[in-house]
Amino acid sequence: MKIDTVLTPNDLLPAIRRMWALSADKIVAIDRSMDRSAGAPVHTVAGVYKPRGWTDWTQGFEFGSAILQFDATGDESFLAMGLDRICAEMPVHVTHFGVHDHGFNQISTFGNLRRLMGEGRLPHDPWQLEYFELALKCSGAVQANRWTELGDGYGFIQSFNGPHSLFIDTMRTLRVLALAHQLGHVMKGEGDQVIPLLGRMIAHARTTAQYGVFYGEGRDIYDLRGRTAHEAIFNTASRAFRCVGTQQGYSGFSTWTRGLAWAITGYAELLEFMETVEEEEVEAFGGKAEVVAMMEKAAAATCDFYIAHTATDGIPYWDTGAPGLRDLGDVYARESEPENDVEPVDSSAAAIAAQGLLRFGAWREATGRADAARYRQAGLTVLRTLLSDRYLSIDPEHQGLVLHSQYHRPNGWDHVPPGRHNPCGEATMWGDYHMRELALYVQRLAENGPYLTFFG
Repeated sequence: MKIDTVLTPNDLLPAIRRMWALSADKIVAIDRSMDRSAGAPVHTVAGVYKPRGWTDWTQGFEFGSAILQFDATGDESFLAMGLDRICAEMPVHVTHFGVHDHGFNQISTFGNLRRLMGEGRLPHDPWQLEYFELALKCSGAVQANRWTELGDGYGFIQSFNGPHSLFIDTMRTLRVLALAHQLGHVMKGEGDQVIPLLGRMIAHARTTAQYGVFYGEGRDIYDLRGRTAHEAIFNTASRAFRCVGTQQGYSGFSTWTRGLAWAITGYAELLEFMETVEEEEVEAFGGKAEVVAMMEKAAAATCDFYIAHTATDGIPYWDTGAPGLRDLGDVYARESEPENDVEPVDSSAAAIAAQGLLRFGAWREATGRADAARYRQAGLTVLRTLLSDRYLSIDPEHQGLVLHSQYHRPNGWDHVPPGRHNPCGEATMWGDYHMRELALYVQRLAENGPYLTFFG
């Protein structure tokens, strides 16, 4: 990446405002056209959002986008839309025991509503606030219940593949455990055993840092500092780590860049959260200094890897090991080529990672660490590219917001336009939601608004 060292949030504010204007019509178009009985919108096909997936893990991103639109613009029609859809559609997700996606669905909806009430943007209604917080507490406990215990402070929330499977994606969903803990909630097991949600959050983050993130320390011959594996697989009988793998990347020994992005933003956001946690709360789980050091090591490594393995404009290709990259030459020495016919880029990975880069920079600055500006400027550089006409969907007939996003390249689920050989020009619900969240984060920096956190 070629980092712009002088770019500021204020420089991006006009483009961010243009984005919100485009975003409004797209949210309305999706809401009017979706057949909810067929499932949640996942990705666009020829510009129209369609359901496609293993679970409805994108439902919260759809309705959360309406809440973010209100947050950024003050247009109360989007607040009304979001509240109506959340109350009607999201309760079933709160008690969904079959997924590892609670931090995606519930923080994007109930979490954003709670935050806005706390900021005074919504009228203070004690019973409505209790409804939001109860949903978050329950969701945190349900998420934490999908547990594989490894012992010695290690364990993980199981992916939907089963108790042997740890996904890198889940780093961003840990925030629902963090918020439920902050709200004073615990999980209870047999015999009223109290299971602290903070402990499970930390154990999952530690296990992911150990087995899902690489540090160039000789773990195997593919051990390159900062790369991530999509999946870590364990023997549930012996609790032993067995191997890395992937569901949506090219291989376990290359880096699926959306998984990398989930790790970047997951660790950066939890580092910010840990600043609010008292030392005595963490003593039983390794101590605050150890936990912060573990998270910082993982965040720094993954951020550095991202910066080194993107095109000069900050956009990554979908997997660093994608076999066609060799035919494209040095893709990291020039701007991204989203419409090439060899290997696709993934703008959704960029939208997710940019926020993590910004947050990691902000955390480093707040805690007096070096190199804060490097990460902050990298995040702003990525956002500038996403706001450009090459990536922002300016066609009013296209329901997507950020073009050239990928869902599942190995399965061939992404739309290939007629006459082309590669998926391009389409959007995903998580890419669009995270673009909105990223833009809101930077907008608040430019306007000196409240610093955006999930726990504020």
